[in-house]
This record gives sequence, structure tokens and C-alpha cells, in this order.
Amino acid sequence: MILSMTGFGRSEGVFEGKKITIDLKSLNSKSLDLNIKMPVRYKEKEFEIRKILNDGILRGKVDCYINLENLQEGGEVSINHNLISAYITELKKVAADGPDFEYLKMAVRMPDAVAAKQDDLSEAEWNFLAGLVKEALQKFEAFRKTEGDILHEELKRNIHNIETYLSMVVPYEGVRLEAVKERCQNTLKEFAQIDETRFYQEMAYYTEKLDISEEKVRLAQHLKYYTDVMKNEDYNGKKLGFISQEMGREINTLGSKANHAEIQKLVVMMKDDLEKIKEQTLNVL
Repeated sequence: MILSMTGFGRSEGVFEGKKITIDLKSLNSKSLDLNIKMPVRYKEKEFEIRKILNDGILRGKVDCYINLENLQEGGEVSINHNLISAYITELKKVAADGPDFEYLKMAVRMPDAVAAKQDDLSEAEWNFLAGLVKEALQKFEAFRKTEGDILHEELKRNIHNIETYLSMVVPYEGVRLEAVKERCQNTLKEFAQIDETRFYQEMAYYTEKLDISEEKVRLAQHLKYYTDVMKNEDYNGKKLGFISQEMGREINTLGSKANHAEIQKLVVMMKDDLEKIKEQTLNVL
């Protein structure tokens, strides 16, 4: 089954006045490159979140965004009284004049003087967050499957095109060898004496050199193998990439041995479809 490396999944929910939103996005990559951005509140659970995603995603350049929005009005504020008093004392040493209120205004702007009070992350909230991560991952996988189905159809079409072009080579093979033989015979007519034995030896040599039957057989086998792996193996992107490289070698050899204008045209069309296959295969998981 084909799965695309391109994916997207979103989940969201509200827990005790806090709205949590999770977005998963991915592009193709040779390995798993996972980047997670989350609020400081959930940093302690990054390892567990990363493990959930690692087990499900396998490969791709993936960005995970976890956003937290407080829906409750107000909220407790923590004021560090001792720290503010220390700031004011030090500020007075710098400037002896001025009312204490001015020092207070400066002091509250100092780092860690005033902060929103954070409650500890409860087990219930973590379980809720983990459930949202898994939900986003399920939607992400469903997106990959949908994209994979589209990729499958495109790859099938390109494979079929190459098979069609390969079958169109057959009528030109006999014509091509006859043309070579006729050209050689016309050239030899310019000479008074001809060694017929040597002539047929040369013809046998050129016939063997221009023979493309092995390339056709191997290319047909690679096309069938590609289709079988695409249908029957999971997480097959790398393997399909290797097979497409072998297909390219046979098409290139066929082109170099063609020695016929129409066969060369068919080879060019095969290469065009093969390039599409290679590009699409890069996005297969």
C-alpha cells in the first residue's frame, strides 16, 4: 500500500478552561526529522510526546505545533515581594532622590518580579493532551493514506505508459537490422572483392551489438516488480526508488543501442515518464 510522506493532522480540545490545539505537518525526507514546538507548561512531557509521534510517523520532515490558550478571564498572579524590595533598595542606592513609587514602577518591570501563577501539570491534563496527540496522529495518517492513493494512481499510469512504449519498439526491431544489413551491403559494393565469410561475421557482430532483447526483458521485469512492491509491501518508498534506478539503466542502454529514429523517440517518452516516477517516488513513505 502506498502512503505519502506529505501529511497534515489537527486536533483540539478544552481542558479546565484551557484550549489545546495540535497541528502536525510533514514533507518528504530520507529519515525522520521531527521538530516539536510547545508551551513551557508541557516541556516535561516532550519525551513521551516524541515517542508517540516517532512510533506512528516513521519517516519525513515533520513539524508538531502544540498551542495553549487560556479561556478563563483573569487568573492568579504571583508577585515576588522580596525580589521587588531588593530591586527598590538597589535602585535607591543609584539615585538617592525621588519618591518610592517611582522606584516601585521600575522594580515591577524587572525580570521575575511579576508572573502569572502556574499550577502543576496534573495527570488528568497530561492524559487529555496525550489523547489529542494520538487523535492528531490518526488524522495525519489518514491524510497520508488519501495522498498515497492519488500517488498510486499516478504511478500506475506512468508504469503503464512505459509498458506501452516498450511494446511499440517491437515492430521497428526487424526493420532496424535490415537497414543496417542493407547499408553494409551497399558500402561493400564499392569494393571489387568481398570475403563473404568475413562479411557475415561482421554482420553477426553488429547484430549482437545492436540486440536489445535483454534490455527489453529486464525493463519489463523491473516494471512488474515495481508494480508488485507498490501493491503488496508497506513503507516501500526506498525500495521503489532503487527499482526506478534499475529501470533507468535499462532505458538508457536501450536508447544507446537503438540506432533507429522511432525507437529513440519512444525511449525519450519512456525517460519522461520515468522522471515523473522518480519524482513521485521521493514522496512515498
